[in-house]
Amino acid sequence: MPHSSTHTGQFPIGFRRGGSPWQRDLASLIAWAVEHRFAAIDLGADAPAAAPSVLAAGLKVGSADLLRHRDLLSPDKARRDDALAANADHIAVCAALDIRHFFSLLLPEKPDAPRIDNFRLAVAAMGELAGILESHSAHAVIEGWPDRGALGCNPETCRALFKEVPSTAMALNYDPSHLIRMGIDPIRFLDEFADRVRHVHGKDCAILPDARYDIGHEQPGVFTPAHAYGGWSWRYTLPGAGEMRWTEALTILRDRHYTGLICIELEDENFNGATTTEQAGLLRAAGFLAEQ
Repeated sequence: MPHSSTHTGQFPIGFRRGGSPWQRDLASLIAWAVEHRFAAIDLGADAPAAAPSVLAAGLKVGSADLLRHRDLLSPDKARRDDALAANADHIAVCAALDIRHFFSLLLPEKPDAPRIDNFRLAVAAMGELAGILESHSAHAVIEGWPDRGALGCNPETCRALFKEVPSTAMALNYDPSHLIRMGIDPIRFLDEFADRVRHVHGKDCAILPDARYDIGHEQPGVFTPAHAYGGWSWRYTLPGAGEMRWTEALTILRDRHYTGLICIELEDENFNGATTTEQAGLLRAAGFLAEQ
């Protein structure tokens, strides 16, 4: 039976492995993924140990996490060098398993340092990492999660990074939910950077207008709790439950000759937390993407 794929572009659909108990049971997770026609699983830093079982089941490994993200952007050169050496070994082991996409976050060790200083650290680290990745025909797929001090989250810093580190080993994990959260048009972003996209997360973001009126988006609430997997005036959701225009994005990816996967990242307070609801959320997200 063929794997699930999107209607537009026929991109295979997978998901990112989470940390809940049923997902930590790798054998059961793989069996469930195969039963429900998923094409791939994104793995974490344990990819060298987990990948052989995933591959043996006929699934792909969409991405593997790089190691020690914050150490790579440390002002301490010895710490940076040690993290680079650890990642060189990690990449080599993963590449031997034909894993070519390495999930990356540009998270500085000192997030409150001047952003230009942290950007220079990112350029130095990614510049050295690029050569390691090139030697294995691999890519760092940078996700723009806007944690405190993070870089590579918006057009300004992506543009600057690719200018300073032009290697095609520097690529993007396109996750529109983060762009929507920040008020950045995800379609315009994709149109600008599609040639750098090597991996895609199927995740959405809902903007909550009443909460935005009550609280805005600059400050936390005083009397209102934040959403799980969200803030006060926004929350991450399944694809199709937020603001993302998925068919437009898939059309751009198709027309720009994207050949990768769409891997669901399940972060939705209505589904996370229990085995049955998480499984239902992944299946609902896959069904929605298959219709786009």
